Amino acid sequence: MDANVQFRGELPRYTSKVDKQTPEYAENYQAMTQLVEELRTRLETEGTYQGREEHLRRHLKRGQLLARERVELLLDPDSPFLELMPLAGWGQDGMTVGGSVVVGIGLVCGVECMVTAHVPTLKGGASNEIGTLKGLRAQAIARENRLPCITLIQTAGADLGQQSRVFHPGGGMFRGLAIASKMGIPTCSIVFGSSTAGGAYAPGMSDYVIMVKGQAQVFLGGPPLVKMATGEVTDAEQLGGADMHSRVSGVADQLAADELDAIRKAREFLLGIVQANIRKPFDAREVICRIVDGSRFTEFKPLYGVNIVCCWAYIHGILVGILANNNVIFNAEANKATQFIQLCNLRNAPLIYLQNITGFMVGRQYEEAGIIKAGARFINAVSNSTVPAITVVTGAAYGAGNYAMSGRAYAPRFLWSYPNSRCSVMGADQLAGVMEQVARDSALKAGRAVDEEATAARKAALHSIVEAESDVYYTSSRLLDDGIIDPRDTRAILGLCLSVVYGVEVKGGNLYGVSRM
Repeated sequence: MDANVQFRGELPRYTSKVDKQTPEYAENYQAMTQLVEELRTRLETEGTYQGREEHLRRHLKRGQLLARERVELLLDPDSPFLELMPLAGWGQDGMTVGGSVVVGIGLVCGVECMVTAHVPTLKGGASNEIGTLKGLRAQAIARENRLPCITLIQTAGADLGQQSRVFHPGGGMFRGLAIASKMGIPTCSIVFGSSTAGGAYAPGMSDYVIMVKGQAQVFLGGPPLVKMATGEVTDAEQLGGADMHSRVSGVADQLAADELDAIRKAREFLLGIVQANIRKPFDAREVICRIVDGSRFTEFKPLYGVNIVCCWAYIHGILVGILANNNVIFNAEANKATQFIQLCNLRNAPLIYLQNITGFMVGRQYEEAGIIKAGARFINAVSNSTVPAITVVTGAAYGAGNYAMSGRAYAPRFLWSYPNSRCSVMGADQLAGVMEQVARDSALKAGRAVDEEATAARKAALHSIVEAESDVYYTSSRLLDDGIIDPRDTRAILGLCLSVVYGVEVKGGNLYGVSRM
């Protein structure tokens, strides 16, 4: 019997202590419902936006499918689709929400695949800064979890208005394809329309390329550029059409009669390679019991370092270690978490981090007790852990607490956010207050009177900036998570993520780096 699935019946069941009859519960339920509805509205309108109506009609009139229709037809019937970073670019000037590209994980012929689709009805599918960063993140996820990659291509190349922000990081996309090839991770490109300049290298570096006859065109420079550079006069079909690349250049491996035929051929290819208010505290156990199998989990050191809950549980039958915050981190919490991460590596158990953390405790007493050393050991363990980590920000994610609980900089396999969550160096009230105190101390040392009106104005302006930049839509727009999720979907999403990470061997490692004892 597999060590990860035995003795399941011995885990104790947790009985929820939430009283649903209280006014506070009703108030919080209503507030979270409003936040979730706002998220769903944004996802359904802005997150799935594919362009103006006239552009959609023109595209469909040419007999072409929309990007999301292509994805739907590629995936198995009733396959889940874990869309990643759908609100990337939200609220940023000059950016299309989602970066003119749809990215997610779904089943193709029963195999979990990373699927990327350009949205040609948004600026011709041109790559902007956000779309490029989103593509790089998708490649990283695919590499870490050995997911086959299928790209549905129709792009005008780089958005020239953002060329400096696209060109420099964009080369990493081609490097990623080369690395995937070396690692033996299958890649497939289906070219539905024009794929120009840098966009030509994506099919050029893929394992398998399908082009749609009469529609697909792949070239480094289109007819106008060729004429300007060389004086040669040619048309797009002669220069880089699907028929030419299938018969002459050999860039295409398959010539598809139409888009449906192209999607069918891609599936055949894969079939052949199957190998509310964050200031109000809540008990993390109330979240844990709702996402684990049977509400059963076994706590590690339940009476020590009580502000962090560490436990083992099963999610969809997979053994995991869970770390969840109940409040600020003291020395005991840091020591407990460090040991727990070591044990999870010994048991080859993936780690789930549920972040709701204001940071590490400050003050003379705690500095003397070595809070820096304890925190360093905690972060050392997070950094050197080799089992997959999945992070969900359920509330606050402030300061070094965000680092210790496997924030974005610590490369968890996936990172999700609840719609009430916030992430920054500290809360807006605290940061603005700190800066006000610094200004007052500076004036006192210089012997100057404090300009109360100017100080209040600066404090209000800073508070407003921090409040805006810690907002979950601001951070998700900048790819600091892989998407904002409805809390009710947490268990299902974690189950799919765990299935994905088991595409490669899950094995713990040696956590010992240099740390101050």
